[in-house]
Amino acid sequence: MKDNEQKRSEGVQGEGDYKSARRYKRDIDTFLKEKGDQIPDQAKEAERALDSPEGEDLARAEEKGKSKARR
Repeated sequence: MKDNEQKRSEGVQGEGDYKSARRYKRDIDTFLKEKGDQIPDQAKEAERALDSPEGEDLARAEEKGKSKARR
């Protein structure tokens, strides 16, 4: 089996991971269908949390997460 044929049969894992992309899209579509109308309220709740005493902890957690992100 040639490399290209093998990659196609395996769903091209890696940069072109079609299987994961389809699963991600399906999950996003499901979330939006089930909870899409809640998003504005969730955003307001998150904004209030950032402005609360908890906000400093959330900012530190965000920075910690960003420091481990691939660039």
